[in-house]
Amino acid sequence: MDIEPAASDHKKAGLFARGWSWLKALPEKLKAKVVEVANKVRKIGQDDPRRIAHALKVGLALTLVSLIYYYRPLYDGFGISGMWAVLTVVVVFEFSVGATLGKGLNRGFATLLAGALGVGAHYLSSLCGNKGEPIVLGLSVFLLAAASTFSRFIPGIKKRYDYGVVIFILTFSLVSVSGYRVDKIIELAHQRLSTIVIGSLICVIISFCIMPVWAGEDLHNLVAQNLEKLATFLEGFGGEFFKNLDDGEIVVVSGSGKSLADYLKNSEGETGSVSKSDKSFLQKYKSILTSKATEDSLANFARWEPGHGRFKFRHPWKQYLNIAGLARQCAYLLEALNGYINTEIQRKIQDVCVTMSSESGKALMELSAAIKAMTHPSLADLHVENCKNAARDLKTTLKTALLENSDLLGVIPSATVASLLVDVVVCTEKIAESVHELAKLAHFKTVEPTVTPEKSQLLHRGTVNPLAETDSPEVVITITAGPSEALPEGANPRAPVTGKHVHGSVNICD
Repeated sequence: MDIEPAASDHKKAGLFARGWSWLKALPEKLKAKVVEVANKVRKIGQDDPRRIAHALKVGLALTLVSLIYYYRPLYDGFGISGMWAVLTVVVVFEFSVGATLGKGLNRGFATLLAGALGVGAHYLSSLCGNKGEPIVLGLSVFLLAAASTFSRFIPGIKKRYDYGVVIFILTFSLVSVSGYRVDKIIELAHQRLSTIVIGSLICVIISFCIMPVWAGEDLHNLVAQNLEKLATFLEGFGGEFFKNLDDGEIVVVSGSGKSLADYLKNSEGETGSVSKSDKSFLQKYKSILTSKATEDSLANFARWEPGHGRFKFRHPWKQYLNIAGLARQCAYLLEALNGYINTEIQRKIQDVCVTMSSESGKALMELSAAIKAMTHPSLADLHVENCKNAARDLKTTLKTALLENSDLLGVIPSATVASLLVDVVVCTEKIAESVHELAKLAHFKTVEPTVTPEKSQLLHRGTVNPLAETDSPEVVITITAGPSEALPEGANPRAPVTGKHVHGSVNICD
């Protein structure tokens, strides 16, 4: 008979214990949550200190427009309409100067036009008598609201004036509707327009004068950084794909049946082990795939900005979008190419593929540097030409391999990688042409190179020499990093060298 009460008491004791444990752990959980939020806030501020400055600027602007209410003479002049200045600051003040100026001008002109049309509609409807006045006002609101709303679907208006159209609909509706019950319609429209202009001017002045953030400069840097990310991937892709040694180490591979690819894969050999490099560069290009919306908005805001710094009035911002589109196209090719890392490929095209990847990366790096410095990208032309020459060599080599090899399935990976690299070279050439066009339109300065760049060697510099004319499976792979040094008199040029490290590119010949 006492079993049920005992079980109920035990259950209540368990609930009480869990509740007490939760209360005891609550301070620690709250402390951990506060620390987590503080770390996130600190990281946001550290990533871009301009965000902190923007928050302070918005607070200053709101404080200044609040004086319309706090200062009695201003309140007597504007009355309750002073609230429109506060609302204007809240909705107009954006992160960049271009966005703030664009919104301010859209709001000001839309308010002026809508107010004028609203006053006109009010006087026109008043001529129709008491019965006809609401009909005329309602009809005018319907027609203008419908036409304005439809205009928002037009791409050009949607892109630059969408906010102004919305404000036009709002202001016209408020003025025309409220004018039906308010006699002093002119005074009402004047107060609202004045407070909106005051709020917009305060936003623009503060945005201009206190740590300005220019959307055009952000777009300029973003496009240059995207090209640099592509270059970083391509310059490191050859070594990662074909497992070349980054430090140019001379390797002696011994043992029957053990290929160089197996040696590099296992990172073992007579000379020691190979350290794994950081592969983060293989993922940096992914941010380019989703950057279109940011680039479009920055370009739209940049068109509103006046000349500033290195960027003159009517700077060719549209050309940046062309370069960004080509960079994104190249990033999609790299996304496909990235899926073939560690895939077995024919050794006959390795050297040419490495050259194409490396030269494309160097060309893009030079183009990125030219955009950052706003100079003509003349240094990139040599690397682009080397890319094209390597692409032609690759096509010839691949055709020969297809004719000699009857195993089509074995050739498919090689052909796919080669095709993607050829497309990358074509895309690099288009990017170079677009950057040249940008340099022409923006009047980039011409800088004469202090050092004449040497023409890149498209052929390999390494040799594979047998130790002796025997059946020994041991071979020596000699890798040179530059011009051959003079050998001492009497030295054997075919003598093997082991355990020596040289710095430079690794080139291997079958």
